Amino acid sequence: MSDFEIRRATADDIPAIVAMLADDPLGARRESPDDLAPYRAAFERLDSDPQQRLVVAVREGRTVGTLQLTMIPGLSRRAATRSIIEGVRIHSEERGGGLGTQLIEWAVEESRREGCVLVQLTSDTTRIDAHRFYERLGFEASHIGFKLPLA
Repeated sequence: MSDFEIRRATADDIPAIVAMLADDPLGARRESPDDLAPYRAAFERLDSDPQQRLVVAVREGRTVGTLQLTMIPGLSRRAATRSIIEGVRIHSEERGGGLGTQLIEWAVEESRREGCVLVQLTSDTTRIDAHRFYERLGFEASHIGFKLPLA
């Protein structure tokens, strides 16, 4: 049983989401919570795309977690649809209490409901605790990821 609600994010959630994204050593270098304009524009694109689920976990009116779930239809794996979990964050005061597990379990179940045959995610190589967390939930470190910055 949980004492929080998982719901689709609204524009009013943007400041809390960005604050959580910025609340760690990596996020502090790449996020700008003092200028929400680009986040609002991105939210409009996400919110209008039926393949996207930007959700928040809310406890007692306070946003305490977030993630983005993306459904990707494809031709590989016999025309399988897969999902990608991205931007998982739990408020620093809530970490270690099981909220992250329940949020990921929600994303996996939502992926099943959407007919996905695979759920995937990436995690920065420096996030060792996150790697253990995902492995504990049954995720397997099966691939090597590559990135090419464009800006």
